[in-house]
Amino acid sequence: MTITLHPAVANGTYDVARVRQDFPILSKQVYGKPLVYLDNAASAQKPVQVLDRMRFAYENEYSNVHRGLHFLANAMTEAYEEARERCRAFLGAPTLEEVIFTRSATGALNLVASSLGQSIGEGDEIVLSIMEHHSNIVPWNYLRERKGAVIKWAPVTEDGAFDLDAFKALLTERTKIVAITHMSNVLGTVTPIKEIARLAHEVGALVVVDGSQAAVHMPVDVVELDVDFYAVTGHKLYGPTGIGLLYGKRALLEKMPPYEGGGEMIRTVTEEGVTYGEPPHRFEAGTPPIVQAIGLGAALAYMESLGRERIAAHEASLGAYARERLAQINSVQVYGDAPGKGAIFAFDVKGAHAHDIATVIDRAGVAVRAGTHCAMPLLGRYGVNATCRASFALYNTHEEVDALADALIKAQDLFA
Repeated sequence: MTITLHPAVANGTYDVARVRQDFPILSKQVYGKPLVYLDNAASAQKPVQVLDRMRFAYENEYSNVHRGLHFLANAMTEAYEEARERCRAFLGAPTLEEVIFTRSATGALNLVASSLGQSIGEGDEIVLSIMEHHSNIVPWNYLRERKGAVIKWAPVTEDGAFDLDAFKALLTERTKIVAITHMSNVLGTVTPIKEIARLAHEVGALVVVDGSQAAVHMPVDVVELDVDFYAVTGHKLYGPTGIGLLYGKRALLEKMPPYEGGGEMIRTVTEEGVTYGEPPHRFEAGTPPIVQAIGLGAALAYMESLGRERIAAHEASLGAYARERLAQINSVQVYGDAPGKGAIFAFDVKGAHAHDIATVIDRAGVAVRAGTHCAMPLLGRYGVNATCRASFALYNTHEEVDALADALIKAQDLFA
């Protein structure tokens, strides 16, 4: 699909001030201070290109998709399937049949766990990393509770790096599934997914990857990685909520039973029985999130217009500067400093609870997340029950890093 360069990168540079013009909310003030939005790992803001495309769809094209023969149904179906093609290209999937729209990454991971879980037996092993988001833990725990599966945990080193040797030692002939994050939503650690997949496949295990963070911050090619399933969510990719993606290898999807039943996912329904459709529609029961999918397609087109390598370089610069500034504050402890980590920083301030710190710096206009970040096992590994988290995006600036650091210094003095 054709990509037009964004004006912010047209001259070969990355003009973040021009990028920020596309995000109306970034001009907002809170408590009389400029908004410094550093909660991007939870959810990213939306550019006008996405908002306008969704509004156009509702005002000019809206109808239900597939099977309709009238003008609007055809227009909406074409826009919806164009979004699927955009998503296919974004992940490097070989075919459209391997790209399933879901409600979120959580929905995608539940789909895989539910469908694969039907063939899981007592004593079969599932390997997770200690870094997983609860969305990539709880669905597999269901199989532990209901099918007698065994969950094993791959550790991280003290600096937050994925321990590949320890992971390898966990694999056995009973390992059926390896479910691993591509980038930790707490530490920013990037896992060696290609090598993980190779090792898992050597023992016959399937590889399920939570790409919710990685797909935002780095180019992803599911064929190069040789993963079996890859899940992402739209709202972190500058798209709307209520939409996610699941890539699955076609040969596996064709064998998998459906996750939900209803319209669209069937071939025939009779009094005697039901036959199911082919992927991807087999896994898209009911009216899908149509306009949300179109909005996600617009968001991915926006990212491509800036260039994913340019975005990654900009965020790497922000991450390096944030690491430098936070290291200068004696009371701040950052968790995770693995080589090549993303621009995500979990930290605490000596003598203060994370919630208190987040509340205080919010008064300076700085928005960060505080709590467990849906990663309780990981926080337990570091012996803490909550941290703050600052996470950076394609529209953040070095001046906003300074604003974070300055707000933390003032908070430090308050709690001293």
